[in-house]
Amino acid sequence: MRFRDRVDAGRHLAEVVQRADLGDGDVVVLGLPRGGVPVAFEVAQALGAPLDVIVVRKLGVPFQPELAMGAIGEEGVRVVNEEVLRSSALDMDDIEAVERRERVELERRAREYRGDRPRLELSGRCAVIVDDGIATGSTARAACQVARAHGAARVVLAVPVASRLAVLGLRDVCDEMLCVDVPEPFYAVGEWYRDFSQTTDEQVVERLRLAAGRDLHPAAPDPPDDDALGRDEEVGIPAGDVTLTGRLTVPARAIGTVIFAHGSGSSRHSPRNRYVANVLNQGGLATLLIDLLTVEEELDRSHVFDVRMLADRLGDATRWARRQPQVHGAIGFFGASTGAAAALWAAAQPDCDVTAVVSRGGRPDLAGPLLPAVTAPTLLIVGGCDEVVLELNREAQAALRCVNHLTIVPGATHLFEEPGALESVAELARDWFVRSFRQALPTPPRP
Repeated sequence: MRFRDRVDAGRHLAEVVQRADLGDGDVVVLGLPRGGVPVAFEVAQALGAPLDVIVVRKLGVPFQPELAMGAIGEEGVRVVNEEVLRSSALDMDDIEAVERRERVELERRAREYRGDRPRLELSGRCAVIVDDGIATGSTARAACQVARAHGAARVVLAVPVASRLAVLGLRDVCDEMLCVDVPEPFYAVGEWYRDFSQTTDEQVVERLRLAAGRDLHPAAPDPPDDDALGRDEEVGIPAGDVTLTGRLTVPARAIGTVIFAHGSGSSRHSPRNRYVANVLNQGGLATLLIDLLTVEEELDRSHVFDVRMLADRLGDATRWARRQPQVHGAIGFFGASTGAAAALWAAAQPDCDVTAVVSRGGRPDLAGPLLPAVTAPTLLIVGGCDEVVLELNREAQAALRCVNHLTIVPGATHLFEEPGALESVAELARDWFVRSFRQALPTPPRP
């Protein structure tokens, strides 16, 4: 299931929570800041239950911060992972040193979100902990442990969407786990939301203020008008003697367009491409996901490595896009696998006015002879565990003469299937395109 936004996700989750066994005690709904709070608000409204935040901080091993040796909550609560402490050869002095630093930030956040209101008491009550989704589950695990340490008689973890790995890994810290959907494959939480824009501290404070005043019926936002929706439709693109199929999405006031190039014919249906495109759309960028091969051509694997043909078709798609009245501003290429070679090959052509290129796990080496002719700023993104492709990208980078950067996503393999890896790719690509497109804007004349 794909949710419209966190409010929509919260309402779907509320239906699941209402059917669950919450025990006989009082219920308190606890949102994980920041994104979990608007979801939790909808759940609390449906249950008629009080809403609060649960502010936790993980205690990372000093030499490996992503590995949690414990967690802390408000009012001095601390839980310790004895196994991690033993395997890391650490003692309580080490954990106390980390705790002193983290507790300052925990207390600052609690004051900012809650103001002068006291933390809701959990002793003997059912704590329903809510987040907007779970990829790895480390923060959710800490929240469950802290709620239990605060005296919760029952701990229920409730989220709209989660990875199967997280669901299996969290069963030991909660009495029940509730989830609207556990999709496969799962790359990142944001791919299951059409709008996954960042929740602000001000929005968290406002939801808590409304809940504290029992005003649980804020006015619904006005639906967007047709102009704000921009354009989102399937398109046909003439390319030589074939017509390619694509998906053009143009948000309102887009500052440029990114064309996706993939070596196979499944670009517009690829969940990875669609997720990245969604992040770009939210960043104010139009996207064109195009299948560079027809269904029949994809059956012949030799076409996947025909970089010249793929690049020619990408050039045709670029010229088509420039003729569309809704497409304005700069154009960039996002290439994956052999599609990255096609993107760089096309970008090297003198008549191809492209402003930026991003390669995800690509094979830029296949455009080898033309790499020195690329002038568009180029970002190469490679997984840290994709060793062969990483070396090929290093060699290709040495041949580039344009502004370029090689970014390695730690722990990621070729398809960036690890939790959080694709999110990193999407954010890196968005920032590269936005920065490059804005730098390409003409400088206004001085008065």
